Amino acid sequence: MTKKYWGKAGGLLISLLVLALGFLVFTPFLFMFAQSMRMPAEAYKMPPDFFPTRWDLTNYATLLNSDLPLVRMAVNSLTVTLCTIVVRLTVSIMAAYAIAKIRYRGSNAVMIGFLSSMMLPIQATIIPIYIMLSRLGLVNSLPGLVIVGVFDSFAIFMLRQSMASVPDSVVESAKIDGASQLRICWGIVAPMIKPTIATMIVLIFNGVWNDYFLPYILISSWEKMTLPLGINALKGYMGSGNQSVILAAVSFAVLPILIIFLFGQRYIVEGMTSAAVKG
Repeated sequence: MTKKYWGKAGGLLISLLVLALGFLVFTPFLFMFAQSMRMPAEAYKMPPDFFPTRWDLTNYATLLNSDLPLVRMAVNSLTVTLCTIVVRLTVSIMAAYAIAKIRYRGSNAVMIGFLSSMMLPIQATIIPIYIMLSRLGLVNSLPGLVIVGVFDSFAIFMLRQSMASVPDSVVESAKIDGASQLRICWGIVAPMIKPTIATMIVLIFNGVWNDYFLPYILISSWEKMTLPLGINALKGYMGSGNQSVILAAVSFAVLPILIIFLFGQRYIVEGMTSAAVKG
């Protein structure tokens, strides 16, 4: 009886601790949303109140009526993000299958090469990338941003780890039945690693949607800029922009990420766990 009591008390204590930590993590987001609904006169109040004295959506209306094409930028970000997810996942799934399930000499060396590329930041390769896109006529274009994001060694590694946990007998049985490698990859193996694929969708969405460096280097016209560039432009000269309007734009940009994460958090845990089962 005592052990049962202490077990329930311990579970309640852990739940309260997790709830407190969750509230602590969510507090900056709550403050950001609250700040975005302040009147402009309250933006520079010191010390700032956690909640505004009057909730107002004027800052969001200001965003829609801004000289900056923020709605167009949001559409550009969404277009680039969705296209990158589709293309990157397609390439990564096929590459991971080729490494995990097709036996050939040097497959491990190929994987090591992919992993080695993770040590090179994008800043180290941006000059040859820019020259390549310039010769292809894809600088200052949304397809150029998508092409740069096709290869992702981390996605290939995670998918390869999950595919390695799929029994080889399943693949061999499909081969005996006459299935091609492409059919086995997309019709049998890929559906068995749905949690990892869902995890990659969430991570790719977060990375591409928030990307600032590549659009800053490759895009020069306002009509083709993405949302992070628009938010940076709202800061104004020497940071003279309205803080509440800027936070309204940040809230607008963060909201899709929060929604995607809340719906995909279960798959993230399952995907990370399944990828760590077998090396």
